[in-house]
Amino acid sequence: MTDTLSNDDINVWADDPNGPVALCLKQALVPVEGEGGVIFPPTYADIGYNIDTLSDGTRVATIDSVGAQANRIEPIFRQPPYADLVPQIDIVYGNEKTLSIMDAGHRLGDALIRCVEADKATGFDLRKAAQDAFQALLDRNDATEIAKLAPTSLVFGAWDSRDTQAKLPRIVQSVIRAWDVSDLHRSAQYNPPIDYAALDVFSDAEKEKQEGNPKSPLAQRGFVHVPAGKSHGGIVARGPINRDVTVNLVALRRLGGDTAEKLRRYVLGLSLVAAAAPLDPFLRQGCLLVPDTRSPAEWTLVARTGERRPIGLSEEIAYSHAKSAASDFGVGESRSLSFSKARAREDAKKSDKKAKTAAA
Repeated sequence: MTDTLSNDDINVWADDPNGPVALCLKQALVPVEGEGGVIFPPTYADIGYNIDTLSDGTRVATIDSVGAQANRIEPIFRQPPYADLVPQIDIVYGNEKTLSIMDAGHRLGDALIRCVEADKATGFDLRKAAQDAFQALLDRNDATEIAKLAPTSLVFGAWDSRDTQAKLPRIVQSVIRAWDVSDLHRSAQYNPPIDYAALDVFSDAEKEKQEGNPKSPLAQRGFVHVPAGKSHGGIVARGPINRDVTVNLVALRRLGGDTAEKLRRYVLGLSLVAAAAPLDPFLRQGCLLVPDTRSPAEWTLVARTGERRPIGLSEEIAYSHAKSAASDFGVGESRSLSFSKARAREDAKKSDKKAKTAAA
C-alpha cells in the first residue's frame, strides 16, 4: 500500500540522522512512435553513441546522462510557480543579453561567477560572496550562504574547481538508459538544385574534381553532389527505456549551518520538486519520449536496512512542502548583475600564468 505523505513525514527525512537513505523513482518511457520506435541517443567524441555491452551480451545505451538531465531539470526553477522558491540571479552581458546562473554549466562554481562586477548601488560582489560561501562550507560545513545565493547548486551539485576546490555532491541524480538495444545506420545524398558548372560558375573539370568529396570547397558551399556515407541512424530498444531518479537523503542530512534544520528542509523541498516535476519529453532531434502508461512510475523510500517502501510522492505534494520550507528558511535575494570584461581578462591571465608555470 502506498502511504499518503504529510509535511511532517517529509521533514523526518531531512531531520532524522538514522532516517531513510534515499528516495528512488523508476519511470518507464516509450518513444512517441510507440514501442520499438527508433530513437537517437547523444553522440560523444571518439565513441559515437555510448553503448555498453554487459557480460551476458546485453547492450545498454545512455539516452540522457546525469549531467544532461540536471541541465534539463534545473530551468524549471526559472518558471512559475517554482521561480519563487529560489533567488533569481541574472547576469547582463554583451548587447543587453541576460543569462541566469542556473544556465551556467558549473552553477556557483562556474567561471562566469568570477567575471561579474560588484553592484555599484549595493556593493554586493557575487564573486566574493560565492568564494566566501564555498569557504564556509569547507571550514564549518555551513551551506547556508550557498543556499541563499544558488540553492540549485546544492540540489544538482557543483565544484569550485578553479578556486576553493569545494565540492557539492548531487542530491538529485537522474539518468535515462535503454536496454537490449540495436544500433542502426543511415546514409544520405545531397543534390544541388541546378547544375552550376553548366552555368559557367565553375568548370566541368573543377566540378568533377570536387564532386563527391564532402571536404572540398564547392561541396562545403553546396554547389556539387555530396554523398553522406554510413553514419549513426539511431537505435531500437527491445528492452525497457527507464528513467532512474535518486534523491540522496544521506548527502542532504550532511548539510550544516546555524539554521541547519530549516536549511535541510528547504533543500529537500527543492530536491523533491526537481525529482517529481514532469520530464521535458524532447531530449533532442529524433528522441521524443513520454511516460509508458502501461507501467506507472513508482516512488520508493529506501531504509538503511534495505527495506523498500512505496511512497505516494506527487508534484503537488513536493511543491507544497517546498513552498512551506522556503518560507521558513527565507529565500535569498534576487539580483540583476553585470558581466565584467576586466574581471574576465584578469581571471584568464591567472589561468595563462598557471599554464606557463606548469610547463616550465
